[in-house]
Amino acid sequence: MKAIYPGTFDPFTNGHLDVIKRGRKLFDSLVVAVASNPKKKPLFSSKERVEMIKESLGKIEGVWVVEFDSLLVDFAKKEGAGVVLRGLRETSDFPFEFQHAIVNRLLDRGIETVFVMTNPEHFYITSSIVKEVAEYGGDISSFVPSAVHKALEKKLHHKKI
Repeated sequence: MKAIYPGTFDPFTNGHLDVIKRGRKLFDSLVVAVASNPKKKPLFSSKERVEMIKESLGKIEGVWVVEFDSLLVDFAKKEGAGVVLRGLRETSDFPFEFQHAIVNRLLDRGIETVFVMTNPEHFYITSSIVKEVAEYGGDISSFVPSAVHKALEKKLHHKKI
C-alpha cells in the first residue's frame, strides 16, 4: 500500500525524518508531498525544500519526494495512494490533524489517515522553533539533518548555527 506524508517542511526536521522512517516500515512506499501553499510565506522555496529532503533521506528505498499544489485528496488519487500519514507531537496537534483527516475523508471516502506518535526525543521540535533558534544563531544541529543545517546557515548568512 502507498501512503502520502504531506507537509510544508519549512524546514525539514529530525522529527519529520523520524515519521518518514517509521511510516516506511508500515507502508510499501511513501510519497513525501511538499506543499507549495501560497498562503504561507516559507523561508525556502518548494524546490529548495524538496532538494533538502531528498538529501536528508539519503537512499531510503521506497520513498519519493515531490512537490504538490492541489487538494491533498486530489494529489493522493493522482499518486494512487489511499493513506495519508501524519505525525502527532503532542495533544495540541490532535484537533488540527483530526479536522483535516475528517475533511479529507468527506472529500474522498477512499482516503484513510494514519497517525504515528513522534518519538519523545523529537516531540518538542517544530519548524517554527528551528527557524527562530537559527535566526538568532542558536545551535540547531540536533534538530535537523545536516543538509538542512547547511541550507539554513547559507540562507540566514550565519557562520555557525
